[in-house]
Amino acid sequence: MRKVILFLPLLLLTLSFCSQPQQGLNEVKVRLPLEPETLSPANYAGAEAVQIINLLFQSLLVVDLEKDKLQPALATNMPSIVRQDSLTLFTYELRENATWSDGSPVTAGDVAFTLKVLKAPLVNNDRIKPQVEFIRDIRLDNTNPRKFTFVCVGYAPEMELLTGDFFILPSYLFDPQGLLKSIQVADLSDDLSGLENNADLKAFADKFNAINFKNDKALLQGSGGYLLDNHTPGQYLVLQRKQNWWGNESHLSHLTAKPERISFHIIPDNTTALLALKNQQLDVLDNIPAAEFDQFKADKAFTKNFALHTPDAYECTYVGLNSRLAKFADKRTRQAIAQLLDVNSMIQVSQQSYATPTVSIIPPSIKEYYNNSLKAREYNLAKAKSLLSAAGWSREQDGWYKIINGKKTRLTIEVVYRAGNTNFENAALVFQQGAAKAGIPVTLQAMENSLLSQKLKAHEFDMFFRSLSGNPFAFNFKGLLGTSAAQLGGPNYTGFGDQASDNLLDDINAAETTAEKAKLLKQFQATLYDEATFIPLYYQKERIAVHNRFTNTKISGLSPNYDVSAFTLKN
Repeated sequence: MRKVILFLPLLLLTLSFCSQPQQGLNEVKVRLPLEPETLSPANYAGAEAVQIINLLFQSLLVVDLEKDKLQPALATNMPSIVRQDSLTLFTYELRENATWSDGSPVTAGDVAFTLKVLKAPLVNNDRIKPQVEFIRDIRLDNTNPRKFTFVCVGYAPEMELLTGDFFILPSYLFDPQGLLKSIQVADLSDDLSGLENNADLKAFADKFNAINFKNDKALLQGSGGYLLDNHTPGQYLVLQRKQNWWGNESHLSHLTAKPERISFHIIPDNTTALLALKNQQLDVLDNIPAAEFDQFKADKAFTKNFALHTPDAYECTYVGLNSRLAKFADKRTRQAIAQLLDVNSMIQVSQQSYATPTVSIIPPSIKEYYNNSLKAREYNLAKAKSLLSAAGWSREQDGWYKIINGKKTRLTIEVVYRAGNTNFENAALVFQQGAAKAGIPVTLQAMENSLLSQKLKAHEFDMFFRSLSGNPFAFNFKGLLGTSAAQLGGPNYTGFGDQASDNLLDDINAAETTAEKAKLLKQFQATLYDEATFIPLYYQKERIAVHNRFTNTKISGLSPNYDVSAFTLKN
């Protein structure tokens, strides 16, 4: 029976790949650990979605992974910046040869349309809306249809990135009736209550929200170098290179569309993905478990076919606690749980030497912003018990009890995490063992990603393990940890925050100097640490294998850690 069980993943993998399109020579096969919830360029979430959308749509600016540097994409240059009292003006010009899929030019009108979509009420864009709220208006140049100026409130160094860091949408595709033409961007920057009954806006929102942003080939078309060719849910997603893509004419190393096809294979289980890699059914695999990565390094047959890379990543593994639950309402209870998180053991079990402990959502490598005055939390059983007692819990023979809402309640914890992720599973097991020593029973529940996401959005959980990808260019946490994001369906799953923390997040976004931003960020880190709802554990080194038949892979610590559009076949 054991042989059958061990053989089954490989059998299923073979059947899955046999049902997929024949691989071409100039095709890159990439593993996705989970299927993106949506490919909406106006409401995306997760690194998997961003990686794919980046190949279909473009923004004004892009991070060149070869240099880890901001570069102009749709824009001809970085913006010119003029400060006027409380306003800052960012002026851009679009590339003259930038075109949409139908050959029509990308214009400033498309940029204005995109801003309207991102800022409009009723449109499903809650994830992205906070990122552009500082842009109050756009001024189009009457003499140049490719030139425009963003009118922004205040000034912060990150604004240069943020003004260029959203996907530009083709107005001819998404609003052929011109429903948003009569609405001005400035109208969407103040009180929106009057617009919620606007007939044109309601009609547009209804149409936009109804789009199938997973499979609609006709609408998933931007100015990027690829088109959606095939998407079979739960199996694979294939992109086809555009013929005569405008970016080829630029000859810029950060604007590329080299592979003819890029196929993303949805493989949630790590063991199955590793088998696919070994059998060369994948060209790229990231997030390789540490033990297997070390085995690959020692395997001469493997390294003949694959190159191995370990860049320092900006991916943080963290714990979320549901502070809305009565049993977790007292922050001392949450702090006690944090003292039972044996981070060093978690790293040793699942990451070995490929991770760095952290007390902050800011990477320790960004020394000017990292709050190194916070004491790293180590497993401390005595301190955890003391905090539980201080929070009103009493230790009895079979656990900890407290009177909550007139009822005697036992402290138990259910931990949820994405099925197939061994890092989360190992970390959860370490926590379960540590909590057991404190007399707290912990149950573990691995969930398929869509179900896990549903549970988190509905606030139906006790505790979860997850990871968060970031970058060293911007530190706008309002969309993730602001109270406006804590409603049902919002990304602030833990319920962190109050008016004071919201004000602090606003101040961070408005800080005009590095010193001021550093001071405020360290204050925010201290608040996050004290509240113990969103608990960062460690930043990992990425572990990536790329097939040796490709060059120009641009390995980077920034997600997705390589530029698949640049992969070039070796002669």
